[in-house]
Amino acid sequence: MYEYSIFWIKEEIANNYFHKSDLLYRFIYAYQRNHRRPDLRNQFNYITNSFSVNDLVTYLETCRDFGFSRSEKIVINGDMVEFYLEDKYISLHIKEKQLQFVCKTLQDAEDLLFPLLRRFDNKLFVVGNNHLKFGWISPIQQLNVSLSGHVLYSYQ
Repeated sequence: MYEYSIFWIKEEIANNYFHKSDLLYRFIYAYQRNHRRPDLRNQFNYITNSFSVNDLVTYLETCRDFGFSRSEKIVINGDMVEFYLEDKYISLHIKEKQLQFVCKTLQDAEDLLFPLLRRFDNKLFVVGNNHLKFGWISPIQQLNVSLSGHVLYSYQ
């Protein structure tokens, strides 16, 4: 089983660090290993949003009740949510600053969890807890990347 954490990155940081995901990963990795260091804790709190258990659970209940999910079954128990589809299973734990989930393959997460989370917000950064995998949950065209007035191509 693979374990992952999902962090809700603030819009300004997501826009500025979308193409620097390795730098963001290294920072989160350093923070996870040294979360008591005040400088890392302050930076981490600055770049991440907090998850509201009530808001996320209400959102997931709405998805379940109105059929937005491809899941056959979503079971919600407090801050823990379980997703089932055929032989696929994901256990999601909602914490203040991260979502933690366990799955057999990342494809299971792509089938069961990520579509729902993309509807919730697209500035979510996924980090493997027991292996070196990381990245954004949404492709770049879904993020509002500001080019600060720079022109990439000119047809003049």
